[in-house]
Amino acid sequence: MSSLDKPSTTTTTVKWRFPAVHPEGRKYVLIAAVVTFVFWLVPWLDWLTWPLIGVTIWVATFFRDPVRVTPAGEGLIVAPADGLITMIQRVPVPVELGGEDGLGDGELVRVSIFMSVFDVHINRTAIAGTIRRVVYISGKFLNADLDKASEENERQHILVEGHDGMRVGFTQIAGLVARRIVSFVKPGDIVATGQRVGLIRFGSRVDVYLPDSITCQVALGQRSIAGETVIGRAGGSAVTGIEQ
Repeated sequence: MSSLDKPSTTTTTVKWRFPAVHPEGRKYVLIAAVVTFVFWLVPWLDWLTWPLIGVTIWVATFFRDPVRVTPAGEGLIVAPADGLITMIQRVPVPVELGGEDGLGDGELVRVSIFMSVFDVHINRTAIAGTIRRVVYISGKFLNADLDKASEENERQHILVEGHDGMRVGFTQIAGLVARRIVSFVKPGDIVATGQRVGLIRFGSRVDVYLPDSITCQVALGQRSIAGETVIGRAGGSAVTGIEQ
C-alpha cells in the first residue's frame, strides 16, 4: 500500500468547550449581573433574584460566540447567520448592492435567514475576499419575518468581492426587538470565508443574494449555521422550492 492509499490520521483531538461571550456583549452581561446583585441586597426585592439570574444567563447566551469550522472548497457560499430559512425567492437586487461594480441591476435568488432571540447573532461573511461596500440605512422595526422588512426596516448591506471576481451581497436587517446593527468591517477590509463581520442585537434577519452562477443548496424550513452551512455552490444540483 502506497502512502497515498493509507487513511489519514492525526494525533490532535478536538474537545467541546463552552462558547465565549463576544466582547460586544460583555457590558450587557455585566449590567444584568449588577442589577441582579442589587436586587439580592434589597430584602423586599430579593425574590426577584432568581428570575434576574435567568435573565443574566440569557444575555450571556445571546452574545455567545462559538467556534465555527468553515467547509473548504471552491465555489462555495456559506450561511452568514444562524437561523431558520424562511424565504427563498428571486427578487430585484437592492439599489445599495446593484450597479456594474456590484451585483448588477437584474434579479437574483435571495435566501432569507430569520434569527430568533435564541440563535447566535454573530454574522459571518459568506465568501472570502475584499469588502467593497458597507451601506447602513435607517428605517422601521417591522417583524423581520415579513417580506417588506427587506425594504423598510433598518438594515445594513455588505458587498464582498471574491478573489476570483465573484461578488456576493448580504443584508443585516433589524426586527421588532432588534435595535442595533453592529459592523466589524469596513470597505477595503480583506476577509476569510466565515470571518465575523457584525452582529444584530436581539432578534433579526439576514438576506443573502446568490449570483446566477451559484445554485441554491438549502430548502425552506432548514436551519443554517453561520460559517458552516453551505447555502450555495457553483455547478451544484438545484434545490427545489424557490419562489419566482
